[in-house]
Amino acid sequence: MLLKIGSLLPVDTTVMAKFQGFEFWRKTLKEARYVVAPMVDQSELAWRLLSRRHGAQLCYTPMLHAQVFVRDANYRRENLYNEVCEEDRPLITQFCANDPEVFLQAALLAQDYCDAIDLNLGCPQMIAKRGHYGVFLQDEWELLEKMVSLANERLSVPITCKIRVFKEMEKTVRYAQMLEKAGCQLLTVHGRTKDQKGAMTGIASWEHIKAVRQAVNIPVFANGNIQHLGDVERCIQETGVQGVMSAEGNLHNPALFEGRSPPVWEMAEEYLEVVKRYPPCTLSYVRAHLFKLWHHTLQIHQDLREELAKVKTLEGLADVSKQLRLRCQEEIAKGKDAEDKESGLPFPHWICQPYVRPVPKETLANGNSQGSEVKKKKTVCQKRALEDCDGTADTLSKNKQKKRSRNPNKNFCPDQKPKYVKCEQCGNPKGNKCVFNLCRGCCKKKAYKEVADCPSHGLRFKTKAEKRKAEEKEQVEKEQVEKEQVEKEQVAISTTEMERRSSTPQPLHDSRRELQEQSKHQPLL
Repeated sequence: MLLKIGSLLPVDTTVMAKFQGFEFWRKTLKEARYVVAPMVDQSELAWRLLSRRHGAQLCYTPMLHAQVFVRDANYRRENLYNEVCEEDRPLITQFCANDPEVFLQAALLAQDYCDAIDLNLGCPQMIAKRGHYGVFLQDEWELLEKMVSLANERLSVPITCKIRVFKEMEKTVRYAQMLEKAGCQLLTVHGRTKDQKGAMTGIASWEHIKAVRQAVNIPVFANGNIQHLGDVERCIQETGVQGVMSAEGNLHNPALFEGRSPPVWEMAEEYLEVVKRYPPCTLSYVRAHLFKLWHHTLQIHQDLREELAKVKTLEGLADVSKQLRLRCQEEIAKGKDAEDKESGLPFPHWICQPYVRPVPKETLANGNSQGSEVKKKKTVCQKRALEDCDGTADTLSKNKQKKRSRNPNKNFCPDQKPKYVKCEQCGNPKGNKCVFNLCRGCCKKKAYKEVADCPSHGLRFKTKAEKRKAEEKEQVEKEQVEKEQVEKEQVAISTTEMERRSSTPQPLHDSRRELQEQSKHQPLL
């Protein structure tokens, strides 16, 4: 039986069989076709419940950092344990990791609170590159095979993976087959490469996804190019996948899987109601969701955009959302629907609809908004001139210009920046002056074990131990001195008492009594 929200006790999985492959998809995931993607700081409990109300059949937690999950009890409580809810199933917990043992430990701590564990092999962001996880592990097949196989052997729930494709379709297929052989029971394929992100996102390749689906014998979910319910059905037909995952489309329209495009305030107010019913929810998560939902309207009402960014309470966020609703309803009453179509949106701005990244301005100026990919890449690169090593004010970004104003001698030349050096144990960035050449987490464990210091990371285990010993020694010496002082005082008191007795004359009757006693014991002659 599942537990109510707020409980810190795990779900009893002892009687549950560990299903695999299609049996896992059919029996545990209940043949889920509509899936909400794992989104950092965005797929929290309240948003998952809202999405489930409007057609989502399976949800993922936000990506969790395995190493932090293992060492920090508060992180576990805030990101998973406190979010156990009967309505929030089936649920898959996703981790990023680059160490088989750490990944296994994190998964063992989480397996009783979800239906499967997912390994993130698709995150393309810079933080993933620095931490050496996500899509930046896709060339380390031996490591990934070990991570997946170890988890598959030891966990009581299935292990799944979310990947991005290689440019080469054949390599993508071999990559998927390797993960399947290692023990992956369900594979989500994002049809973009690791370089397709931000302004270079582009179109996801359903051909790659179809090739993977035909090559493996486990369920496959597709991810990419999903903006409407029609896209979901078309993707399933063209690729043959078992389900379709949505991220951005879901954030802008939680009712996507219902095939509806409701007014934004309807979704915003329902979401805020869920947040109040299932606390706690971090305020920054709520703010980010409202920014996504009201994205098109906030381009018009800039004053409320600034207000939404400033308020610091849930009530304040709800009030700004209410003001946006009233303004939209005023526009509807004045009949501004026709005027809004000129903005290029398929619906009025107050209707939930996908956000399409605009084509770069230079391309539009040339009158060719559908140029080749090469032209688009060149256009993106020309948004700002490349910065020289000298870092002149004309080429620096606004952020770097502010840093230069605070520190005129600051150099932004990439060639002179320190090289990224990995920790010898976990692969994370190591401390530049660490005495062990490790990152802070690994350094702390080693310094604690060896009772050593690392000034670079502010660790003083040896210093504290020596200080503690000195204090204990000082305490022992102090107690010894006090003991000797007590003994001296007792000796002095005894001596004084004896001297007092010897100087005091005894009474006469006492002397006669002693003589009589002595005479009694003398023999008669």
